[in-house]
Amino acid sequence: MKHLFSFLFLFIAATTISLAQGVFSFEELEHNFGDIKEGELAEHVFAFENTGDAPIVIENVRASCGCTTPQWPKEPIMPGESAEIKAVFNSKGRPGNVYKTITITSNASETTKTLKLRGQVIKSDSTPE
Repeated sequence: MKHLFSFLFLFIAATTISLAQGVFSFEELEHNFGDIKEGELAEHVFAFENTGDAPIVIENVRASCGCTTPQWPKEPIMPGESAEIKAVFNSKGRPGNVYKTITITSNASETTKTLKLRGQVIKSDSTPE
């Protein structure tokens, strides 16, 4: 009987530990830059908090194309802490509607999270000589 109680205690403890997860709570998942002049760098910061009960470790952040560069924290985000993912979109040579995604891979409860950028790049009036 003593072994049964020990086993149950270890099982419950292991189950509780495995259920602890970080949770992304973003202020927004999508940002619209509006109108951008061609050639401008448009930046936006996606702020979030870890509202879970375990650290979030961001393994990778990938943009849908090379015109968008993401920056993210490399250290774990502890429960209750806030952090940011910064996105910089280079509008050079990209007139028209913009729709870009940024995919976050982590150990959080949602292992993959997608952020979105939208806008309209206004063609430059300059003409090459």
